[in-house]
Parts: sequence; structure tokens; C-alpha cells
Amino acid sequence: MTHAKARTLEDDIKELSPWFHNLHLPDGTETAPDHFLGDFPSFKWREIAECIPEDLSGWSALDIGCNAGFYSFELARRGARVLGIDCDGHYLEQADWAAEQYGLRDRVEFRQMQVYDLARIKGKFDLVLFMGVFYHLRYPMLALDIVAQKTAGMLVFQAITMPGREVAGQHDFWINERDALLEPGWPKMSFIEERFAGDPTNWWIANHAGIEAMLRSAGLRITGHPGDETYLCQPDPIHPSCMTTWNRAEYLSATNGVG
Repeated sequence: MTHAKARTLEDDIKELSPWFHNLHLPDGTETAPDHFLGDFPSFKWREIAECIPEDLSGWSALDIGCNAGFYSFELARRGARVLGIDCDGHYLEQADWAAEQYGLRDRVEFRQMQVYDLARIKGKFDLVLFMGVFYHLRYPMLALDIVAQKTAGMLVFQAITMPGREVAGQHDFWINERDALLEPGWPKMSFIEERFAGDPTNWWIANHAGIEAMLRSAGLRITGHPGDETYLCQPDPIHPSCMTTWNRAEYLSATNGVG
């Protein structure tokens, strides 16, 4: 009489592959130990971990582009109730499976959503992670406006940027005075028509000045830079986004009247 071989973690990991998050499971097994970026996203988490309170009990958190849930699980371990969203059902299947392995299903929820769908969610979040998503969006400023409106406390933002940290001063110009736009520190966004790093969803790469300008324009105050290309932000009631004041109609049109 033959007995079926017991299913192992390795079997599940192989069936759920490919993995973009190298999760370290409770028994020490890793989901992507040979990741081309190294131990990703553990090394990115270490950059921001000290900026996030150790005790997140009572906090609501949003993980945008959650992938297999690495950041969602880290926040849940600190006590937060976490909503992780991603547009890719494959990654969400991985995240649901991993939540069981970690015993965190009661603290995390995963939904298949686009970032723009957040306009239809009521309420705000105490902590929002918006990391590694911005440059994949066809409509980035709309997404940032929506995310800013869902941020009640802290936003951790990360995006690929152009080389350089220059920031140029700005003021109004006559229509033919355009030389300032060529200065290294003028806010810029490079549009990728075909693909970048082999990825056809890498649409935009901004410079440092551009990222900071867009965050401020969305009504956010930049409070720190815990890592390369990473920005800590919080709502700035003194300088609100124009889309909450004189330009509200455009935002509502773009979000079908919600948000």
C-alpha cells in the first residue's frame, strides 16, 4: 500500500511561484532566497523600521501595492490592523497563504484593487505605505492626490528617481521665460514610452525635486528621508492641496464624484 507524500512548505512555495517578496517564514524557510535584488524587501524595511512606532496597537494601516504582504505583516506584528491592496491576484494569493503561516489572518486583510479605487473607500488610515508603486502608475498625480486624502497620520513614500538631489527655487514666469525649466533642480518627470528595466509598467521617473514638489502639491509636509528615494510625510493643514480647495471639481471629475 502506497502512502501519499505529505505536502511541504516547499511544495506550496513552488506552486505559488514566482515570488517577488522574499518572505522569511516562521521555520526559517524563505520564499525567494535567490532574489535578484538580494534579501528583498527586508533591506528596504530596515531603512524605515525605526521611523515607525514599535507599538501600533489601535492604528489602522494601508499597504498600497502589498505584493506578497511583507510590509503588511511587519505592521501587523507591531499591532496594527492592516489593509493590503494590490492589482495582481497572483501576489494576493501568496499574501493570503503567508498570513496563515504567520498566524496573522486576524490582523490583515488583502483586497484586489487599483490605487485609484481608494477614492471609494470611506475613512482614513493612521499609517500609509506607498512604496514601489508610483512609477508604475499611468496617472501618478491623481493617485497621489487620492492617497494623500486617505492619510490621517504618516505616509511613507518611495519611488525610483533620477540621479541628483538638486532643488531649484521657483516663482512665476512669463510664458516665453522657460530656461528655468532646464535647471537640474527644476521638478521633472521622465516618461518611459516602451519599458524601463525590462518592465512595460515603469511609466515615470521623477527627479528628487519633482517628488518633493508633488508631495507638497498633494497637501503633504515632508518630515524626513529615512532611506534613498524614501520620504516620510504627514498632512499639512497649513498648505492643503488645491484639489481640496479651488480645484476640487477636477478631482471629483477624475474620481467620478467620490473622495
